[in-house]
Amino acid sequence: MNKPIRLYRFALSGHAHRVQLMLSLLDLPTELIDVDLIAAEQKKPEFLARNPLGQVPVIEDGDFTLADSNAILVYLALTYDERRRWLPEQATTQAEVQRWLGVAAGPLASGAAHARFATLFNRPVNPQAQPTARNLFGVVENHLEGRTWLATTDHPTIADVAMYSYTAHAPEGGISLEPYPRLRAWLQRIEALPGFVGMPRSPLPAAA
Repeated sequence: MNKPIRLYRFALSGHAHRVQLMLSLLDLPTELIDVDLIAAEQKKPEFLARNPLGQVPVIEDGDFTLADSNAILVYLALTYDERRRWLPEQATTQAEVQRWLGVAAGPLASGAAHARFATLFNRPVNPQAQPTARNLFGVVENHLEGRTWLATTDHPTIADVAMYSYTAHAPEGGISLEPYPRLRAWLQRIEALPGFVGMPRSPLPAAA
């Protein structure tokens, strides 16, 4: 049996959850190691030795250590998916996937993820966070017309995994998903995948 991949995570982090989800979808043995961000454990020397930026997630796969959720998704897909479905070899499909990884690191992070974080931890909210999220979800809603997945494939890719967590939990930041039926159907398709694991739900703000 392979040695479990160690995942350093914070349970309410969507960045960490997308990695946990990918590990589960690939049915890889995993050891979850919780890092208490509230207590600033990510800033202690022993964690900074794994990621000098002091952020989760981080994985340890044998002697290999890697930070950054999207980089980890790419690594897992290239290393453990022999069929190359999660990150297909075709250049055009790879480019599509990379585009959505960029969206996950850009407007999804600065929009829905920021609004949720600020709401959950009572931090100042960037006034552009919710409009950014709603604009993005409108784009995704239109993109999914006639599509099952984000990339032009008949199966999910790491693009879908990268975009899932903070989209699904956007209502926790006061952003309703009711106006986006195709987006909600896409979330349900991901949740129906064998091996799906969810992220803990947090209370919804009054405005959600």
